[in-house]
Amino acid sequence: MKILALETSTEYGSVALLDGERLIERPVAGRPGHSETILPEVRELLKEAAVGLADLDAIAFGAGPGAFTGLRLACGVAQGLALGAGKPVVPVCTLEVLADQCDQTAIFVAADARMSEVYFASYRRIDGVLVEQTAPACAVPAAVALPAEGDWFGFGSAFGAYGAALIPALGERLAGFDPSTIPRAASVARLAAVRFAKGEAIDPALAVPLYVRDKVAMTTAERLASGGRA
Repeated sequence: MKILALETSTEYGSVALLDGERLIERPVAGRPGHSETILPEVRELLKEAAVGLADLDAIAFGAGPGAFTGLRLACGVAQGLALGAGKPVVPVCTLEVLADQCDQTAIFVAADARMSEVYFASYRRIDGVLVEQTAPACAVPAAVALPAEGDWFGFGSAFGAYGAALIPALGERLAGFDPSTIPRAASVARLAAVRFAKGEAIDPALAVPLYVRDKVAMTTAERLASGGRA
């Protein structure tokens, strides 16, 4: 199975190719905010692996939630490449991508959503497979809560950005946390391969980002109220 994966939901983008047991990943140079940045990395990755677009089974992308511009970029590039090559696409939730990078069993993912909010979801690793326990959502840090039962390990940038409010809100069942991780295309590729094998790839025309919230930016008054600039 050959899966090309794109991940640009944060300022640290990457591309990856899963080719059977081989997994190659490349960072996207600079800030991955434009197709002119990510497409050269895709070309170099495929050249390095000696794989053409026609050889791929599917093209996967980190669907979100995350930075709006980055999500649209990954979705648009994946659609364009897939349509040109006649391949399906596999959207993968960015919070699940983060959970895939954690070696714990009960994982509470919390990512910085900007605008003083947190994207969050929870997963359990059962027989080596991530199973979603609570769906992706968005809230202010003080309003975020763990699932009803059990201890959970926190994973994601929100624990660094909003730890002072988030950690007390989660309470004593938070067994630990790691704020240093970012979503990576290698995990997108691994998760997409599982979905593809289950027949969950879709037509490129149907691919859309997973925004979770619809509001893109604060008003000037909201930025000032939260301590930002006008």
